[in-house]
Amino acid sequence: MRSIEEHLAAVLATVHPTPVVELPLVDALGCTLAEPVRSRVDLPGFTNSAMDGYAVRASDCAGASEETPVELPVEGDIAAGDTRDLELTPGRCWRIMTGAPMPAGADAIVPVELSDGGTDRVRLRLAPEVGRHVRARGEDVRAGDELLAAGAVVTPGRLALLAAANVATVPAHTRPRVAVISTGDELRDPGTELGHGEIVDSNSLMLVALVRAVGAEPVLRARSRDDAGSLRAVLDEAADAADLVLTTGGVSMGAYDTVKEVLADSGSVDFAKVAMRPGMPQGHGVIGEGRTPLVTLPGNPLSAMVSFHVFVLPAIAALQGRDGDVDSWRSGAVPARAGAGWASVRGKTELTRVTLRHGLAWPASGQGSHMVGALADSNALAIVPPEVTAVVEGDEVACIPLVGAGSWSGAGVPS
Repeated sequence: MRSIEEHLAAVLATVHPTPVVELPLVDALGCTLAEPVRSRVDLPGFTNSAMDGYAVRASDCAGASEETPVELPVEGDIAAGDTRDLELTPGRCWRIMTGAPMPAGADAIVPVELSDGGTDRVRLRLAPEVGRHVRARGEDVRAGDELLAAGAVVTPGRLALLAAANVATVPAHTRPRVAVISTGDELRDPGTELGHGEIVDSNSLMLVALVRAVGAEPVLRARSRDDAGSLRAVLDEAADAADLVLTTGGVSMGAYDTVKEVLADSGSVDFAKVAMRPGMPQGHGVIGEGRTPLVTLPGNPLSAMVSFHVFVLPAIAALQGRDGDVDSWRSGAVPARAGAGWASVRGKTELTRVTLRHGLAWPASGQGSHMVGALADSNALAIVPPEVTAVVEGDEVACIPLVGAGSWSGAGVPS
């Protein structure tokens, strides 16, 4: 039996980054930068006011106070978005709004709250120092500064930064194309009238949703019957269409585990028992003429979910060009305290389904690999090391947030 780290190392050895293309910003969300990106402009692009108030020469307000205000004539108004090239005459001021360009000659802002709000003449009750409430051009970013390093994921906030820096396209890895194959004669679509022994194919829908949630592109969702010919045809189609192929089901020791039956003798796919619970039966390798990476996941729903987080997430990150190692499966874990105790098994890493609330990890009611009822309410997996046989209330546990599970209610979100 191999460790999680040993199996993940074998999976990552089959994966190579996707090609690099220039992506327009509108298409770059969730993609990974292949090269550093630099600003094309200063940010802010012009010196502007940080407050609603009056643009002044600081020297013209010397001695101003609550008791002895300084009175100045008002030249006019400068609104945010004003593009005029304005100048401040000594001994006068401009009424100005937040974000509006500073007129030449002005070097400070008196907030409107420290004035009588005049529009023709104004009484100012502050003697500001030079630079008070002024945002200088380039104080945030200078043209040519590195905005984002290679390997950075384009988030909504980073997208806004790139756009503000006048960057139109970014060099990024193409979204990994992922094919999802479920296997089993008993599988049916949601909403189908189920016969005896038939079940809904929930795993493939879950995996497609997870793939999409992490910035990859599901390009194929297929289902194979429990016969070798059907599976081979689906695998061939998937290998041609995708950068990564996922299968679910058919990898245990049963007589009708078709995935294992078809691929075990290929010489390019390896099946192993991994010292983890749930998710012990695993497989990986390459298929097709292009040697497309393949990860075979167990068919039990919880096992498939856990295996995705442990093995598939790092593989997708590697396809996206991000650095990863055998410990990357737990790199996003957050600390918590056990809200209640639970038993574990010696010799295997247990990944316990928990709900994180205000820094406490509460175990789900059902932990069997076939149980999906509590999966909807869980938002993390608590990592229990192989040497631990019982988690006691108050023990510190590292918890992997589940993809797409929403907020962690005070537990923290990985960076």
